[in-house]
Amino acid sequence: MTQLNRRTVLLGGIAGVGTALAGAAVARAAAYPFTLGVASGEPTADGFVLWTRLAPSPLNADGLGGMSSANVTVEWQVATDQNFTQLAASGSTTAVQAWAHSVHVEVAGLQANREYWYRFRASGQISPVGRARTAPAAGTSPALKMLFASCSHYEAGYFTAYRRMAEEAPDLILHLGDYIYEGAAGSAVRTHVPSAEISSLANYRVRHALYKTDVDLQAAHGAAPWIPVWDDHEVENNYANLVRNDSSPAGDFTARRAAAYKAYYEHMPLRSAQLPASHNMQLYRRLRWGSLATFHLLDTRQYRDDQACGDGTKVCADADLASRTLTGAAQEAWLLDGLGQHLGTWDIIGQQVFFAQRLAAADGSRSMDSWDGYTASRGRIQAGWQARGNTSTVVLTGDVHQHWASNIMDNYTTQNQVIGTELVTTSITSGGDGSGAGTGLSSLNPHVKFNWNKRGYVRTVTTPTQMTVDFRALNQVTVRGSAATTVRSYVIQAGSPGLQTA
Repeated sequence: MTQLNRRTVLLGGIAGVGTALAGAAVARAAAYPFTLGVASGEPTADGFVLWTRLAPSPLNADGLGGMSSANVTVEWQVATDQNFTQLAASGSTTAVQAWAHSVHVEVAGLQANREYWYRFRASGQISPVGRARTAPAAGTSPALKMLFASCSHYEAGYFTAYRRMAEEAPDLILHLGDYIYEGAAGSAVRTHVPSAEISSLANYRVRHALYKTDVDLQAAHGAAPWIPVWDDHEVENNYANLVRNDSSPAGDFTARRAAAYKAYYEHMPLRSAQLPASHNMQLYRRLRWGSLATFHLLDTRQYRDDQACGDGTKVCADADLASRTLTGAAQEAWLLDGLGQHLGTWDIIGQQVFFAQRLAAADGSRSMDSWDGYTASRGRIQAGWQARGNTSTVVLTGDVHQHWASNIMDNYTTQNQVIGTELVTTSITSGGDGSGAGTGLSSLNPHVKFNWNKRGYVRTVTTPTQMTVDFRALNQVTVRGSAATTVRSYVIQAGSPGLQTA
């Protein structure tokens, strides 16, 4: 894997620059614009998205990163080697103040299923080098090494888990939400800015920039292409569509959501298809990994009905109403249509909140923010993939700050048939160090097989015949440098849903 630091950029020059790098290295000490690193994402069989944002002073309160209002030409290169001796593609684009001088380059025309290296130049200065890769071509099914993660609260600890993810040199990283946290500063391991709960575009930009300055997060972005989807903290905790969680801070929540969505797009390696319009942004989308797997990426915040009976863990008959939806009708129809296309051996649903039933007590109380608060919506999707003959469906989940693994049942009361598998990643930092063995296993939920309360991520290696799953955990995040270890492993066989002990 390429060394993801500023020394790497001195290995070669942007085409046509010749030996000007020495001068550029001196110049960038004064106003280096690539303080937020680089990223790639959204891989296809012939390309991917390249991202950076020019921000020599990334934490300026105005959210503009120390940039003037002037447009800036940004050159980019993609090479087949990390020394950039063989260019595969190059070009230039314009970074503008209206989008915080962020850059989203959609590269195409590359070879399928191979790794590439990329970098940028702006105002005579060179970015760090990142590693990307293209997806396999349709009709091919090479093995996929993927990591997935969620819930990175800056204040709760250090992003060592991101560093460990980078060191694994995966083919793909999936982030399942809560990439930032919106709340006010508290007394924790480290302090974020702005100190107040964020609600304006400038503040969302600064909060994203703070996270992006973290060197461990930059390493993870530079190591592999990402597929990101959001949850709630990218806007406000537990919001539902345009219904906010509480009334603080005061203000127009529609405008706040618009600001949050715009800042999210500005800081993620997303395609122009995800460009926000007003307070809306279509983040649900589908990506193919050859004929091995289809990724169905869901948005379970923007279109949902408000949580039933308030929020929290309740006994609530309204949660079972047939009219209630977590995805909205259009996204549900889109998902079921995609599941019926059978584009790959595996259908992988990347989403945010606990999918399988998880009763909290014998009285039936359960989380109203999860799919347990929208049981008819979940039932339609489960019945839909059964009706379409999907036997290799895996749901990937974040949100709950602990590792979980569950069999998805056709009927949770009778436990009569396993129809899918859910893998839940713990947080990167949220919740602090954790206690180790979780306390969530219960006879109330016999289909839930594993629970672990430490921070980390999940590693999967997928082939046409099986998916191996390793739950990775760190002993501490309140201090830097913990190793990642595998605390539990499972195997899922293609065509035979459910967890098998590795």
